[in-house]
Amino acid sequence: MSEYIQVFTTVEKRAEAKTIITGALEARLCGCAQVVGPISSSYWWEGKIEEAEEYLCILKSRQDLYLELEAMIKKNHPYDVPEILAVPVQEGNPDYLDWLTKELKQ
Repeated sequence: MSEYIQVFTTVEKRAEAKTIITGALEARLCGCAQVVGPISSSYWWEGKIEEAEEYLCILKSRQDLYLELEAMIKKNHPYDVPEILAVPVQEGNPDYLDWLTKELKQ
């Protein structure tokens, strides 16, 4: 399993994205994050296909911090069932990963 992960979540408003990202950075649960959007999302919800404009948050972290990061996102997320997905980083610039390690909670 990779030590480093990228965690993705989507929210309806840019301010909600900022709240999640700022909380994760302040707690040292991510070392870096981006907000992308607005993006167009299509999904099943309560038996029908929905469409929404959302903002995608991408947070860089470590696998051992995932559960704490997930809990923080859920606490600050406006959705009933928030998308929170973590994917492993297979390869990365060693200098960047060293920097990330120094910025994350130990």
